[in-house]
Amino acid sequence: MIYKVLYQELAKEVPVRERTQAMYVEAETERRVREKLANKGFNIEYIQVLNEDHLAYEQQSEDYKVENL
Repeated sequence: MIYKVLYQELAKEVPVRERTQAMYVEAETERRVREKLANKGFNIEYIQVLNEDHLAYEQQSEDYKVENL
């Protein structure tokens, strides 16, 4: 499954919506996504599994790229 992860790069800063970034990660479960990102030091705001329709929409974005972690 493909997950969309919304995060802040610096975990020690207060989250600010304008600095929220997104990445796409392929994993079996949300737990595996968290395990893969644990050493990055991100402040993860939300992890969303993408269904077929939502994934098709996200793939149209020029920023769409699945991370290999």
